[in-house]
Amino acid sequence: MKVGAIILAAGASRRLGRAKQLVEFEGEMLLARVVRLVHEAGLEQVVVVLGAEHEAIAAAVDLSGVRVVRNEDWARGIAGSIHVGLQVVEEVALDIDGVLILTCDQPRLSVSHLRALMAVFDARDGLEIAASEYAGGVGVPAIFSRAMFPELYALSGDKGARALLKKAGGAVMRVDFPGGEVDVDTPEDLAKLQ
Repeated sequence: MKVGAIILAAGASRRLGRAKQLVEFEGEMLLARVVRLVHEAGLEQVVVVLGAEHEAIAAAVDLSGVRVVRNEDWARGIAGSIHVGLQVVEEVALDIDGVLILTCDQPRLSVSHLRALMAVFDARDGLEIAASEYAGGVGVPAIFSRAMFPELYALSGDKGARALLKKAGGAVMRVDFPGGEVDVDTPEDLAKLQ
């Protein structure tokens, strides 16, 4: 199955007080890290959606090998970033079977987890959704089949992919993601991480 990736990195990180995309973890900025992991997992069509502080982030992170797009309306919520990223993926890969949606602030993400998601998606011929399971629920990273693209486009405001995962219920193939709940939203989160 041919899967593209959309890395959502447009938010302003207000609760953290600085751009989380540029936070260093194990000697690597979070955005650079997720770009590397996606490439190492074998995904070729990769789109990074920037918004707030896009110039500073683009200048600080090596984004060669990915398509960078700016969500002009990033402040309206995550749905707009999904739409912008999906449009680019569809433009560059007409034969795409699905799209992996992920964020840059899950420091426990690994290449092996991304490969496990893709293997589950491949095993079902891309007919459903493969999502990460952690903290008693499902979330991103998640792969949505092409059949789900209209529903991704129908998202609005600050409703992201999690809303579709809840709605899909039993149609979601779950892949355990130990540590998936660890993210970097606040200074306290960052302090725990370091």
